[in-house]
Amino acid sequence: MIEQFNFDIKLIFAILNGKVSAAINRKLYRNFRHAGLEISPEQWTVLLFLWEKDGVTQQELCNATFKDKPSMTRLIDNMERQHLVVRISDKNDRRTNLIHLTKTGKEIEEQARRVSTQTLKEALQGVTLEELEVSQEVLRKIFNNMKE
Repeated sequence: MIEQFNFDIKLIFAILNGKVSAAINRKLYRNFRHAGLEISPEQWTVLLFLWEKDGVTQQELCNATFKDKPSMTRLIDNMERQHLVVRISDKNDRRTNLIHLTKTGKEIEEQARRVSTQTLKEALQGVTLEELEVSQEVLRKIFNNMKE
């Protein structure tokens, strides 16, 4: 089946091995810095989830961001040092910590969303809505094919 397609193999592997997302993440990082926000794209994904649902377990954050536990622990440790989140023991299970936004974590939401929206506009410049819809569907299929 694949033989019938005429495609740029270098581009396909650049997409599949993360070069596109890495380029977007670099730009997002620079745009956050330019706006005076000291957060990383990884922290942004955690904050985005917490702005929608505050007070979740570390495992929920791992599942939502596709990160393993050690990576998430480091990320949350750094975010705690920056006073963006705080770990609070679950009242129902003292062995579990719930991750909550701090006042600072809540206050940067509007600015961070604005920066990320602008970065996305930059990334999608010249891409039509139809192209974006097709790309999304194709990437969803590839992702579903590779789920274990």
